[in-house]
Amino acid sequence: MKKVWITSLGRNQEKVQSTMAMLKKYALDANGHFWIDDLKKMVWLSARDELIKRDTVAWIILSSGPELEAESVRYGLSLLALSMQAARGHGIPVIFLHDGEVLSHDKLPTPFRGAEIFTVGNPAVGAKLVAMAHMPVKRIETDYRLDVIAMPRIGQWFEVGPFNAVWKGSMFGVHGGEIDFHGVGPKGQLPEKAVLEYPTEGLKLSAGEVEYTAWAVQNELSGDSSYYIRVQGEPSSILFGPLAEENSGDVYILNLT
Repeated sequence: MKKVWITSLGRNQEKVQSTMAMLKKYALDANGHFWIDDLKKMVWLSARDELIKRDTVAWIILSSGPELEAESVRYGLSLLALSMQAARGHGIPVIFLHDGEVLSHDKLPTPFRGAEIFTVGNPAVGAKLVAMAHMPVKRIETDYRLDVIAMPRIGQWFEVGPFNAVWKGSMFGVHGGEIDFHGVGPKGQLPEKAVLEYPTEGLKLSAGEVEYTAWAVQNELSGDSSYYIRVQGEPSSILFGPLAEENSGDVYILNLT
């Protein structure tokens, strides 16, 4: 039986039960959790193990306007989405079942720009999920790798690097929050020690009207190596990419709240 994971941002038991009953009619096994808004304890991690399982075919988020207005909730959801996408790719279906004012994609953080949005009770949801559940997950490739490594003991780290290229150095910037450590090493694990080539701290970068504070290194990165950055706080936006040459270059910007 295909599995669906439900994240309920509110504590409306009736809404959760009706959603699970609807999914059961379509022979979908639904389980889930109630969202706990506690970034300090990194509670968003609690759902990661279920979302990265291969038999989980979709992630449903039950939401309402007031619940999604909280920046801490949006940030935690973004970290969970980034972690899921790093493990399983960007093709895993994400569906918002929203109650309240119309929810549009431009009001969602960047990791959810490809999500489907339905109003609660929309009869088309079940048929849509059945179609998604029986289609192979498309591996949507990106030019970069981005993951989140988070544990209360070691803090919140972002891991970035090229997907299938070579970066002649790397940089990472935050709007909000603060970078306090960085390192370079093999992908997938924090390095115990690292030799940094020409590390730079406190770079000021602008994208439109948004200013970022960035750190950088000139270490060469391939598909098997990553740049690791520890961030304190909750940046509303991050900027990263290969180290710019001659004051120009491609960067990636993700809004997390």
